[in-house]
Amino acid sequence: MGLSITKSMPLAIEALDFRAYRQKIISGNIANVDTPYYRSRDISFEDVLKSEANALYDTSKKRLLLAKSDPAHLDFIDENDSPRARIFFRGAHPTRNDANNVDIDIESTQMSKNAIMFDALTSAIKKQGMIFKSVLDASGKIQ
Repeated sequence: MGLSITKSMPLAIEALDFRAYRQKIISGNIANVDTPYYRSRDISFEDVLKSEANALYDTSKKRLLLAKSDPAHLDFIDENDSPRARIFFRGAHPTRNDANNVDIDIESTQMSKNAIMFDALTSAIKKQGMIFKSVLDASGKIQ
């Protein structure tokens, strides 16, 4: 993958990949605004990045265990044990007569928010590269 100064660099690059994929999904929603029976989609990846960051920085938390008062009760399933990005249908928007629920205002807002986050991640990665470059430049001048 290349040289990384901090432990969080691979996480930032993975976040960029997720943001790029979200952009594709939102673009697909906008492209299908007039497609009958099309349902808008989105991807949830913030939980994945959060769990990877917790594992990366070892921020284990104490956990309250679930008590079972009867052996017939189901065991607790912690969905955070196996995090993965999930594509889901956005269901909060009302559908039109053609059963399409794409709202162009919501999609353009989501696209703008995603672009801002993408730019922020790109800037952070560039800044880390500039710091590394300045250290290399300064060490080359010392003799």
